[in-house]
Amino acid sequence: MENKVLLVEDDPDFGAMLQQYLEYSDMSVEWIDDPRKMLDRLDSLSLYDIAILDVMLPHMNGFKLAELFLSSYPKLPILFLTAKDQKIDKLTGLKIGADDYMTKPCDPEELTLRLHNILKRTKIQPTLHQIIPLGNYTFDQEKMLLTHPQSGSIQLTERENKLLSYLIQHKDQLIARDDILKEVWQSNDFFAGRSMDVFISRLRKYLQRDENLIIETIRGIGFKVNF
Repeated sequence: MENKVLLVEDDPDFGAMLQQYLEYSDMSVEWIDDPRKMLDRLDSLSLYDIAILDVMLPHMNGFKLAELFLSSYPKLPILFLTAKDQKIDKLTGLKIGADDYMTKPCDPEELTLRLHNILKRTKIQPTLHQIIPLGNYTFDQEKMLLTHPQSGSIQLTERENKLLSYLIQHKDQLIARDDILKEVWQSNDFFAGRSMDVFISRLRKYLQRDENLIIETIRGIGFKVNF
């Protein structure tokens, strides 16, 4: 079955080129040139397997659009494109929950490979509906919900869900950074490493209402999880 890609790109030449190349690679692509066209279609995001968002869009930048997308459909993987190779852009994308990030002009073949890697990773779903007691919290893997009796539920992203599941599987163990990157990110490059640090910080914040749930950083090695 074809993977369905939502492409939001305002450059007509670049957008047409990407759409054509991805369709040659057996993907179904819907190309939107104005982010405002998606504002009344947020309930249709589940139709897509992945979204490619240009950061520098008219009327609304790609980061803001991604936040709207993920608030409506947290499972949607997102790859950002930008003409600017600036650190602040990459960190912003990571904090929002980007699955990958490429600087324009990008190689369409490399982009296609990255999309396939993201799709391969994110389409792996839990086979059982399991609710896990986690200190004062409960963790619903299938619904991707982390719930605390006082503060309520947090809707996790696909990667947050997978990372937390991996940490729980290795509770009370010292876990090497490379092992987490290999399992959850399927990459150990600089971008993946920075992304992992952002996601670890995010999980610590989510779990802060139980002082016994600790993700300890072991410098130069990885993490020690006490769940």
